Amino acid sequence: MSGKTLSEKEKALAGLPYLAYTEELVNDRLKTREMLYEFNNSKPVRRDTVEYREGREKMIRQLFGSAGKDVEIEPPFYCDYGYNIHVGDNFYCNFNCTILDCNKVEIGDRVMFGPNVSLYPATHPIQPEERSKGPESALPIKIGNDVWIGGGAIICPGITIGDGVTVGAGSVVTKNVPSYVVVAGNPAKIIKYLEKKGED
Repeated sequence: MSGKTLSEKEKALAGLPYLAYTEELVNDRLKTREMLYEFNNSKPVRRDTVEYREGREKMIRQLFGSAGKDVEIEPPFYCDYGYNIHVGDNFYCNFNCTILDCNKVEIGDRVMFGPNVSLYPATHPIQPEERSKGPESALPIKIGNDVWIGGGAIICPGITIGDGVTVGAGSVVTKNVPSYVVVAGNPAKIIKYLEKKGED
């Protein structure tokens, strides 16, 4: 039975081993670097101005796969492709965020990132012999609504974080996080359960 041959980009999005240095992916990353250079060196202005909407906000919308209302990202910001990142409404991202979006990254509404937050969908083989041959892979990351991720936190490949979660500063999230909890530590563990407000 014959099937379609996947491109390296399609393999990456499917979570399969892929080669990152094909012409298509190299060109995509270069285009993103050029956009990030412009964004990271843009003039700071108030976010409630036309200048902001036509400057930084417009750049974010051109960079990301999709972006909701009232999205603010403090430069510098770094990512691999940009088009695999999807953010909801009222997203705030503090300084020096890195998102290695070799696979899809979905971020819900009313999410806040502290400074130096890193999202790492990208991963490599553990065995050095296999790693040296070049293939890598990536797993999607999904973050729910009303999430606060503290400064310096790291979100590892394939992680889903539920709604209403607080991730403590400096945490390394290696397992999925259920809704309405506080997690902290390396590796991050649940330290508090939260009550969901506004329900009978």
